[in-house]
Amino acid sequence: MTIDQEQSTNDIPSVDWQGKAISCEVCAHIDRLALGTCAPLSSCVHDRYAKRIDRFFGTNPGLASQYIDHPYFEVRAVAAKYLDLFQLNRLINDPDETVRSSVVLRLPPKLLIKMIHDDDREVRIRVALRMELPALNTMLNDPDYYVRVVIARRIAPSMLFHLARDTDTSVRQEVARRIGTEWLTMLANDAEESVRLIAICRLPAALLPPFRFDSDWRVRLETAERVPVEFLGVLTKDEDEIVAATASNRLNPDLQSENKHGH
Repeated sequence: MTIDQEQSTNDIPSVDWQGKAISCEVCAHIDRLALGTCAPLSSCVHDRYAKRIDRFFGTNPGLASQYIDHPYFEVRAVAAKYLDLFQLNRLINDPDETVRSSVVLRLPPKLLIKMIHDDDREVRIRVALRMELPALNTMLNDPDYYVRVVIARRIAPSMLFHLARDTDTSVRQEVARRIGTEWLTMLANDAEESVRLIAICRLPAALLPPFRFDSDWRVRLETAERVPVEFLGVLTKDEDEIVAATASNRLNPDLQSENKHGH
């Protein structure tokens, strides 16, 4: 920490979580003051400021277990960083989501299954980010769209078909980016243009002809750029000038070259 940062920290009043002044004289850990493992305005478990609480447990990690039931959520959340696994389990159902989020970061991934139905979406997002890949299928039906987005980014491609008809566009976009080719045609026919475009860009050229008539010009442009040349005729008359020009240039590359030299 720089001098400026330390000064900034010292500018924050030293009060407890209820806004009351802190007295070292009546603290149960006054012996730590002499040892240099706590200090007013810097490292104190009774302080309202989380960084000071963290510094205290950082230099006195063995004391964290004494604060599992502390009424201030910040104390419990910081203590979770220093507890052993047995003690950490006691905070899995803590009433505060900040504490449970701290627990998620410490639990071994194989034990995160205990928290897949947490009430808070941010907690479940963290679970989805750390869960072991084979266990992610337990969260496929999570009610929050972003939890499912995270799952779609991490889960094995062979499992993505479970999310191919997800109600949320963002989820289907992620699926379209990673799913196997055998499922791409379904996503290329998605009702949402952005999903179709992602899928179309990954489709083999031989499967592109049906998409010459797509309602979205970007899909038709991608088709015009890669579809086998025998299917380009209709695209040369496309209502979008860029699509039509792309198709025409592929059909008549010599003409395109002549035009360039003419200019």
